[in-house]
Amino acid sequence: MGGQTSMSMQDKDRAAIEAFLAGSSLGDVRVISAERLSGGVSSDIWKVALTDRTVVVKRALPALRVAQVWEAPLSRNVNEANWLEVVAGIAPAAVPRVVHRDAEAAMFAMEHLDHPVWKSLLKAGAINPDFAAKVGDTVGLIHARTAGQPEIAERFDTGDTFNALRVEPYLLATARAHPDLADRLEPLAAATLGTNRVLVHGDVSPKNILVAQGPIILDAECAWYGEPAFDLAFCLNHLLLKCLVVPSGTAALLTAFDRMTAAYLACVDWEPAAEVERRTARLLPALLLARIDGKSPVEYIDTEPERDRVRRIARPLIQTPPETLAAVRTAFHEGLDHV
Repeated sequence: MGGQTSMSMQDKDRAAIEAFLAGSSLGDVRVISAERLSGGVSSDIWKVALTDRTVVVKRALPALRVAQVWEAPLSRNVNEANWLEVVAGIAPAAVPRVVHRDAEAAMFAMEHLDHPVWKSLLKAGAINPDFAAKVGDTVGLIHARTAGQPEIAERFDTGDTFNALRVEPYLLATARAHPDLADRLEPLAAATLGTNRVLVHGDVSPKNILVAQGPIILDAECAWYGEPAFDLAFCLNHLLLKCLVVPSGTAALLTAFDRMTAAYLACVDWEPAAEVERRTARLLPALLLARIDGKSPVEYIDTEPERDRVRRIARPLIQTPPETLAAVRTAFHEGLDHV
């Protein structure tokens, strides 16, 4: 989906997919061709051509494909399918349609959509602040429409999964790597897990967003009824880090940061927008550092001088938490110029 490269499929994988699809209501489910898409860290993902359609089949893995030990519940596959179905009722153009699911097999199938991945465009220097604003607006709409909804809160009472996939490997692992910051990062982790206000995606990253007329958001394995600031901080983090990869695009990336922030905050109606911004501003530096020294470092910052550059920018912002996202943006930009 979205232009990922592929690898040949093993016979056992083909058999698993055929058995899974045989229980669907898709009609003729003879597999014409199938290829395993690369890039899946937490799941096996296949593009499967059937007689009359192409689908993407996703199966959760018990252990993620990263250097450090990182396990997570297989129930996250159910979380993701649930998130896609809920969001289809809010912003149908923003998600692929789920066409079959099997909780026991930890698998679901969704329609295949052929659009470029936002991450690839950003790394190529194709930076469109208008699209960033659409991402902010879409995420803000999902949050606003799910705020204060007890039935959704009950359906996504998945704090254990969110902790395993996000809080422990990002915030707490970073606290272990920087013990002098533990007195900041550990309370931040606890406060994040203790805030339960909207339906959170948990992985709003350019690698999980297809660029169509608007954004199409994928990979909601971390779905959780929780802290809205996490989704905004998680995506803004990538816009800042891309400045190190595409230095010529820094001005456009920072404009995209501003546009996404403004569009998202304009949607906040469940609490004062300034409160969400304050919590986002405190999470963002922690996530900057986490993508260097946590369990899931970004692959595109691959030299020690660049990693140190991020550390020197992020650490003071964690030690003295900012109140606004503009303060984080300014500190980051100044750090790029002077570090």
